[in-house]
Amino acid sequence: MKKILFNDKGFTLEQLIAVARKNTPVGLTKAAEQRIIKARRLVERWVAEEKRVYGITTGFGALSDVAISKADAKQLQQNILMSHAAGVGPCLEPEIVRAAMALRIKDLAKGHSGIRLSTVHHLMTLLNAGVCPCIPEKGSVGASGDLAPLAHLALVLIGMGKAFHKDECLTGAQALQRCGLKPLELEAAEGLALVNGTQVMTAVGALALYDTMHLAKLSDIAAAMSLEVLMGSRTEFDPRIHMLRPHPGQVTSADNMLRITRNSEIITSHKDCKRIQDAYTLRCSPQVHGAGRDVIAYARRVVETEMNAATGNPLIFPETGEFLTGGNFHGEPLSMAMDALAMAAAEFAGISERRIERLVNPMLSGLPAFLVADGGLNSGLMIAQYTAASLVSENKVLAHPACVDSIPTSANKEDHVSMGSISARKAREIVRNAEYVVAIELLCGAQAMDLFTNLKPGEGTLAAYRAVRQAVAHLDKDRIIAEDIEKIKSLMQDHAIVGAVEKVVGELQ
Repeated sequence: MKKILFNDKGFTLEQLIAVARKNTPVGLTKAAEQRIIKARRLVERWVAEEKRVYGITTGFGALSDVAISKADAKQLQQNILMSHAAGVGPCLEPEIVRAAMALRIKDLAKGHSGIRLSTVHHLMTLLNAGVCPCIPEKGSVGASGDLAPLAHLALVLIGMGKAFHKDECLTGAQALQRCGLKPLELEAAEGLALVNGTQVMTAVGALALYDTMHLAKLSDIAAAMSLEVLMGSRTEFDPRIHMLRPHPGQVTSADNMLRITRNSEIITSHKDCKRIQDAYTLRCSPQVHGAGRDVIAYARRVVETEMNAATGNPLIFPETGEFLTGGNFHGEPLSMAMDALAMAAAEFAGISERRIERLVNPMLSGLPAFLVADGGLNSGLMIAQYTAASLVSENKVLAHPACVDSIPTSANKEDHVSMGSISARKAREIVRNAEYVVAIELLCGAQAMDLFTNLKPGEGTLAAYRAVRQAVAHLDKDRIIAEDIEKIKSLMQDHAIVGAVEKVVGELQ
């Protein structure tokens, strides 16, 4: 497997996903190694001179006015990891931890932290060996970065904390031993360099973003299937409509759905019917999905900028021999982007649930109640709609923005914080809920499609239907619906449905 080599820029979302989910190894370019070494030499000189540098020869946060002697510089760095490791709650999933480790290495590779090259190599060895430090998911306020989560990550480097390796829980010392490493004795500046940054919120947010990008395609597919079985019109996808209001996401969604429903015999069969216009959940699906796509584009720009940024403090500039204190650790850009992404994902689910209601409600669909024969004896997909409604309602609660909240910390020295990790975590939860809602819409859409035995749906819709039916059989009488929903969710995550559609209509944007 080819390594991803970190330099000072150029790390993409897709590369991060490869590290997080496919265990792609990482390394450093020679240029990155040289930058790290040059910055480290400056730190060593400043320590020898007992120069006053925040976090290197001083305390942290509200204790930044306290001078630290040369003799205590090493102890200071170990203390910051132990004292800042105050997270609580369940541990983050391995894929998030892997992403955070990769992002932490990427930040250090820019050469502005003053960390030793050997310390970065230790972190890379852990990542490439599949060791995942146990990081409690709660405890970060998003400024100064993700202090508590990153402290838990870094504890393993000094033989403390806990880690997982091949589903086995190990002490930090045991995890290092598995990799043939000894616990590090941190030098001046290194503890601060390891905990000061936005890598955990960025990791959570990046995974949520990637999944929302895929969800946008699935939402277009599900909407197209629902439109066909609800006897809707393709007119609302006409590009002439959307070029008069050319929001990029709207134009894209309309084009996707136009191609998905191409050559639909079902739609052609009722083109001269008396219905004047479709309901909003069908007719306005490009506008709603498109607005979400535009948010995704904004969130991607923010996330990829953050992925390639230096977010520590102080920042060291070897070319001029200077250090500057600033606030690149503040998570506000991520926090706002994730709050927006959360709302976009919530709306994908919200409009999907309303289409589900139209599918199972005979007064709206003209189809059998709850899409099953012998209604009364069989409840069919009645409760699947309940589940969708529950998830959508939960999303409404979670969609409240976290970025507008701030509780001062560190004796009011850090008097405005971003709550960025909360924004990212709740965005990810909303995306997961939304995936289930869209899975339910696909389940209902396929069930309804079975009623059109003599007419073929559009090329893309038919491909999606066949992909669903490979995993989930037609519902002729009641069975455990949760199992069907999970099967479709797995198809979605494996990109099986999108892949099947794209084979016949081309790549969906």
